[in-house]
This record gives sequence, structure tokens and C-alpha cells, in this order.
Amino acid sequence: MTYCVGLLVDAGLVFMSDTRTNAGIDNISTVLKMKTWEVPGERFLCLLSAGNLATTQSAVSLLDERMVAPSERQPAILTQPTMFQTAKLIGETLREVITGSSGPQCSSPMFSGSFIFGGQIKGMPPRLFNIYAEGNFVEAGEDNPFFQIGEHKYGRPIIIRTYDRSMSLADCAKLLMVSFDSTLRSNLSVGLPLDLQIYERDSLRAGLRTRITGEDPYYKTVSEGWSDALKNAFDALPAFNPDAWREHEEIDVGTQAA
Repeated sequence: MTYCVGLLVDAGLVFMSDTRTNAGIDNISTVLKMKTWEVPGERFLCLLSAGNLATTQSAVSLLDERMVAPSERQPAILTQPTMFQTAKLIGETLREVITGSSGPQCSSPMFSGSFIFGGQIKGMPPRLFNIYAEGNFVEAGEDNPFFQIGEHKYGRPIIIRTYDRSMSLADCAKLLMVSFDSTLRSNLSVGLPLDLQIYERDSLRAGLRTRITGEDPYYKTVSEGWSDALKNAFDALPAFNPDAWREHEEIDVGTQAA
């Protein structure tokens, strides 16, 4: 399993992915799930992957090959006129890899994959997409300003409760660290280190890219601070009063009987 998030705000885009892959409890390894491309001053693209590793890596490799080989540059990921067309190319490539597999296994969910894709092309706003195994995709907007793929349920509540479109990129990074920390504590199939990519709107070049380990001082501060904050918030809630609860139940029963 995996966990990846792409977040869209007014200031730009923030991406984060874990690096754990496993083929059983005794076969766990680290793999990069974040791929970026850029033409400084012209475009920046970021791709996060989840699902079958062979499927997603084959799709990324095919996109790279088509970028490199002059005879195969139509279509090519760095020559698409819009982010929409680039997302369409990625979706078609992913579907091609899945349906091109031989044998009955090609239709199995075990050989599926999905992507979060975002970035910006000069003269256009930053955009963010969730690309499915079928090759189709949806775009982030006012009602869905972020996407998650993989093991997302543990880290989703903090994003929903905290997200604000006007928040800074630094706060976005902090928010995603809390979201990932919550997921790491709840699911062993998601693991450190984490890859973080920050893109500033209209910069048209890769911004901060870093790998976060369990020994990272800031990550440890966020993780421990969030745990302490939750405990303090819990302690600050009013105590449960059994007597008042029984009285409330008796009133309800009496009302129903009447």
C-alpha cells in the first residue's frame, strides 16, 4: 500500500508521498513514488503514483522514453499545450500499460494503478488531477481542492478540518506532515521516509524538494507536538456525567411513553 497527497492552494501546490512498498510482511523495501519534470520558465510537472509498482513504473518509464526519443515525441509529456492534455496523455499511457499486459491477470485489481498529477504551464494557472487506471481523470477545484491515493482514510480528517485555500505553502507542508504522521501510526503498509515537493505559483520551476526521515528534527517536533495537542484537547473536553446521562434517558423514555 501507499499514501500520496496533492494539495492545491492559492500560493501553489504541495505534494507528499511515502516510500514503502511490500510484497508480504517479510519483503518490505523503499521506492520513489514521486516523479517531476520541468522546463525552467516554461513548465513544472509532478506525478505521484499508487498501486502495482510494476504498472506505475512502466507508465512513468514510457512517458520518459517518449520524452527522450525524438521519433516518439508526439505525444510527449513536455510538449503538451495544456495541463489537461498532459493529464490525458498520462491517463492514456497508464491504460496502455494495464491493457497491454498479456493473460487474464491484466484485468485484476492487483495490476492496477493510479496517479496524482499537478503542475503549471506558462500562461495558465496551476492545476491538479486524479488519474484513474481506466485512463480518465478528475480535476481539483473549489469543492475538492486536494487528492489522496492509497491508504488515505487515516490522514483525511486532519486535511478536511484544517485546509484553507489561502494558507501558506509552509503551512501546507506542516498539514501534510500531520496527515502522514496520523497514517503512519495507524497503518504499517505506509512508511518513512517521506518525499515532499513544494511548487510556488507562477515560478515555473521546481521549488523545495526534500526527503523526510524519522530522525528529521522538524518532523519529530510536529509528530510529538500533534500527539500532545490531541491529548490536551481531549483533557479539555467536559467530563462525561453518567448521572446526567441517565436522567436524560429517563426523560426521553417518559416522553415516548406519553
